[in-house]
Amino acid sequence: MTVPSGRRERKKAETRQKIADTALRLFLERGYDTVGIRDVAAEADVAVTTVFSHFASKEALVFEQDQDFEQRLTQAVTSRAPHEPLLPALRREIQALVRHCTADGAAPIWRMIDESPALREYEESMRLRHAESLATAIAADPDLSQTTTACRTIARFVIDAYSLARDAAEPQSAVDEIFQMIEAAWAVTCPSKNSTGTA
Repeated sequence: MTVPSGRRERKKAETRQKIADTALRLFLERGYDTVGIRDVAAEADVAVTTVFSHFASKEALVFEQDQDFEQRLTQAVTSRAPHEPLLPALRREIQALVRHCTADGAAPIWRMIDESPALREYEESMRLRHAESLATAIAADPDLSQTTTACRTIARFVIDAYSLARDAAEPQSAVDEIFQMIEAAWAVTCPSKNSTGTA
């Protein structure tokens, strides 16, 4: 998670995290559908308007690291070392995200998401948004010079790699297996050293 600077920013971040942690605890204890925004606000000892100033919807409370994940994915492209191939950088970030989302205690959260149509729909829209942001970052890289379609396709593959690996019996092995296929697909459109690290 991005560390905020400045006292005011830190205070806002602390309040946001407190609301998210409270909401998740209530959702897991009582069930997602039975807990309302007012319940979360009361338990977190904040106003309802404060909840909405940090989160646009009830669903967003569950995916509180949404923006952080999206930023990490795009920075894997934009902040990689000069001449570093694209896909190894993305693979490292996906591996880190998968580790985070398969850590101890995560299973009940994903079970709750799977059981809620509203949360599944929100997650799908979030994934599409992440894929578009990632595609934009790839397309803006002058060393890659790919078509919009190629950038969007690879971005979708990368985002799907995260979801597929998260659900696999051996998540990290799944990331490696999926990225072998992604690298093969990318090599077809980008047969340069910037694709997978091979000449």
